[in-house]
Amino acid sequence: MSDGYARVAAAPREPAGGPVPGLALAIGCLTGWRRFGLAWLAGALGASAMPPYGFLPALAVSLTVAVWLMDGTAAGRSTLRRLWPCFLIGWAWGFGYLTAGLWWLGQAFLVEADEFLWALPLGVVGLPFALGLFYGAGFGAAGLLWLRGPARIAALAFGIGAAEWLRGHLFTGFPWNTLGMAFGQNLWLMQWAAAIGLYGLTILAVLVCAAPATLATGSHPRSRFGPSAAAAIVLIGMALYGAARLGPPDPVVAGVRLRLVQPNLPQDAKFRPENRADIVDRYIELSQRPPEVGEPEPTHIVWPESAFPFLIQRDPEAVAKVAAGLKPGQHLITGAARAEEPLPGERLRYFNAVMVIGPDGTISDTYDKVHLVPFGEYLPAPLDAALRALGLRQFVAIPGGFSAGTLAAQRILAVPGLPPVAATICYEAIFPHAILPAGHVPPTPQPPGLILNVTNDAWFGDTPGPRQHLAQARLRAVEEGLPLVRDANTGISAVIDPHGRIVARTPLDQETWLDADLPARIVGGTLYGQFGDAAFALMLAACLGGAAIARRRP
Repeated sequence: MSDGYARVAAAPREPAGGPVPGLALAIGCLTGWRRFGLAWLAGALGASAMPPYGFLPALAVSLTVAVWLMDGTAAGRSTLRRLWPCFLIGWAWGFGYLTAGLWWLGQAFLVEADEFLWALPLGVVGLPFALGLFYGAGFGAAGLLWLRGPARIAALAFGIGAAEWLRGHLFTGFPWNTLGMAFGQNLWLMQWAAAIGLYGLTILAVLVCAAPATLATGSHPRSRFGPSAAAAIVLIGMALYGAARLGPPDPVVAGVRLRLVQPNLPQDAKFRPENRADIVDRYIELSQRPPEVGEPEPTHIVWPESAFPFLIQRDPEAVAKVAAGLKPGQHLITGAARAEEPLPGERLRYFNAVMVIGPDGTISDTYDKVHLVPFGEYLPAPLDAALRALGLRQFVAIPGGFSAGTLAAQRILAVPGLPPVAATICYEAIFPHAILPAGHVPPTPQPPGLILNVTNDAWFGDTPGPRQHLAQARLRAVEEGLPLVRDANTGISAVIDPHGRIVARTPLDQETWLDADLPARIVGGTLYGQFGDAAFALMLAACLGGAAIARRRP
């Protein structure tokens, strides 16, 4: 098929000679393992546009190579016959992109290597291998619309945009490092998330970063240089709008002073029930340290996800000890596992929860995690039983894992002295427009005033993982127009205003604490907060329509 592509590429309507057209021709003519190997390498290069690196040109090179590979695959083939080879290019590209972006998952299997080392290839290679199928489907859909010319960039944006949305929703969803994060980590560019969200940013990222591919093709300077010029104008316009939207620092909520406690507890044998007293003492000691000279006393203390290696709700002595460590008027918001009495014939149910504890020792409110991590926090009972029969177990040493909170019960936390709190636990904060489920009725007439994210990234050590997690949670603040308060066991803990500005943060892997005021929410909210992915759906339809119309033109 490379000969067919060579004939198409050499047609009179193509630009004559030049290094860029020559490079595009050489890439398009690749076949076999060279084609798919280059697709894998291009995808891996694209991952360096994600946090913590943020090298946007890498995604431009990555997607440009992908377009040229698609050109060579589509040339000379009928519409249906190009579906499978385009799918394979997309799968190889996605496999490389996710392998390079998610390799740090392997760190979690090394924490208790004697039990979990066997599963390391499943996390480091198996997960990217499987999730690459979404990109394969996206590239396949784009291939059905493929036409040499600028419209093929819209076709690719449609295919990848739809694939990323599906990756974030199907099979419980995993929208980690969605391509829109290439724009979603830059303070100016991320402001567009307030209107179009992460998936809208994904459409823009593909349109902008794949546009240079047209420099190698086109019978007229307008079709050859126009897309790249348009991409530059879009980037400049996004940056100017973002800079204008930022404005002065956001006001703060009067009478609120937060203390985020980062104990830096290792995820190993030290975090055991027999060490409960030392662990609780460590939290209390960090919580009671005096503030900086001239700074007010904290009104609210925050501890991270799964703060205790035991069920504190069933340990009145520990609850009393925690309450005694609070000063009058202070309240504690902490992550903690909790148990619920079973119905007759059922096993005890465990939940990954957030609890509100007052100075009188009362647990006044709780939130149970709804979006559990598959294989990490839960397994279907038959699979869990099969693993245990083989002498293996999942990460959470609870038969069957945690139970999920129900959407009907999901609610805003009521914390005395704070505006209503939209609670998220761990990677729940990476899901766009999922801070509150559709149809949610809060317990108070007030809208939420902040997003709380408690997490434990100790599993992943000093890798890109915790930094990527922070960047994705940060974008939720911009989308919803709410400040984000994030407390992580080993870091990175931070307070972020509703425009995505980091007010204060801690280093990674340090025992420390952070005192900060609470920024106020954006009055009236954001377009994305009100309408969700409606703008993304319109952008997706526009890309599909533009590519389809171009195909019908003579």
